[in-house]
Amino acid sequence: MDTRFLGIPELTELAEVPSVAVVVDVMRAYTVAAWAFGRGADKIVLAGSLDEALALKSRHPDWVALKDGAPAPGFDAVNSPGMLRSADLTGRTVVQKTTAGTVGALAVRDARLVLCAGFVVAEATARLLRGHGADAVTFVVTGEDGRADEDLACAQYIAHRAAGSAPDPAGFLRRAADSRAAAELTEGVREGSHPDDVPLCLELDRFPFAMTATREDALMVLRACAVPAD
Repeated sequence: MDTRFLGIPELTELAEVPSVAVVVDVMRAYTVAAWAFGRGADKIVLAGSLDEALALKSRHPDWVALKDGAPAPGFDAVNSPGMLRSADLTGRTVVQKTTAGTVGALAVRDARLVLCAGFVVAEATARLLRGHGADAVTFVVTGEDGRADEDLACAQYIAHRAAGSAPDPAGFLRRAADSRAAAELTEGVREGSHPDDVPLCLELDRFPFAMTATREDALMVLRACAVPAD
């Protein structure tokens, strides 16, 4: 399997759209998305802007809108797994807008297969890639313009597992735990955080599903996808 690891700005320099893309945001977009599905959400609409998220919420008052940072008028929740894990989202549609994760997914919306991932769905994501038989995979390292070590560590771990190797996950998780994002969350630098956010983001394979993003009408929609055992 040919793999490459790119930041969001580098995607604009590609000569063609990747065939298979895995968008990684460990802290916290795709940990939050996985928890939303774990709490019963039916689908997640990835919004391109805060205004779009609010417009979708206005048209669909029963949808649950969430964003990065502190609580804000019009939004029901913030991008925190620690805060979301007790929510009842059974059958609900979630609208998610984050600083990097949703941006990365929308940047590769034309790929034939788009997966969104964090450590919490790492093995299911790798298993889906193995089953897909992809020859080439582009991993989108969303944080810090591709330099976020928590996202790169997760992407590299998934790439190893997708290729059939079995690396010790401890080193990859340690890199994520020592990352700038983890420090900012732990120290309360980022608004809208919970003390348990970092440990929740580092729960390897907490959920048994992968997450696929596809175009549905004019929207990019994320859904949980059961992945059969190898």
